[in-house]
Amino acid sequence: MAEIVVSFVTLCLQLLALPVYVLSYLGIWEPFCKKIFFPFFIEKFSAGYNQKMLRQKQDLFCNMMEFADTSGNLTVLELGTGTGSNFQFFPPNCRVICTDPNPHFQQRLAKSMAQNKHLQYNHFITTSGEDLSQIADASVDVVVSTLVLCSVENMEAVLREVCRVLKSGGAFYFVEHVVSADHSSWTFFWQQVWSPTWKLVFDGCCLTREIWAAIEKANFSEIKLQHIHVPLRWTPVQPHIIGHAVK
Repeated sequence: MAEIVVSFVTLCLQLLALPVYVLSYLGIWEPFCKKIFFPFFIEKFSAGYNQKMLRQKQDLFCNMMEFADTSGNLTVLELGTGTGSNFQFFPPNCRVICTDPNPHFQQRLAKSMAQNKHLQYNHFITTSGEDLSQIADASVDVVVSTLVLCSVENMEAVLREVCRVLKSGGAFYFVEHVVSADHSSWTFFWQQVWSPTWKLVFDGCCLTREIWAAIEKANFSEIKLQHIHVPLRWTPVQPHIIGHAVK
């Protein structure tokens, strides 16, 4: 019975979003989303998100310098850098390598770089998390991923690349929204209902991933992971995980 209700409500939502589905069928939505809508949305969303996550992000990133090399230098590789909304939380003078599969973030990213002059920036690499071939093995101290693993095509491949580029003893920092662990909750229900339309509208973002399981299966020697609830009202992305894992 529950599956029938989910299917019915999902169909109703898809009918409401029919114009987007039509644009997608015509091949118009994806380029419009990547070039205009999604960068604009992320810029606006990130400002409010950082306000709600201020304390959690400050607590998460406060120990990054513990993973600096013996000379005190810290190299950070950020997956899905987007608009650079995490820069304000990174320690001064660390070197940041920015990657994102969407090149249309670069104008907004440049603005964020100008506002965060306490960091040293490497060039922007247009690539997915599954292919970090431009980054040498064991060459970075920290990898950061926030709201990225929800939209990659292959989480396991991304995490293999993370482990490859990290130095021994380096750390992977993550903040990700996840599927609700309580399958009897309204949150889980709405995640199932929203899933197809949400993925289409928000550039491949998946609501139903157990990202914590993928991290736990990856080749890390130590994992510190918390499940938290972020007060993003009227959205299906309130369940989150936050933490870091050491290679």
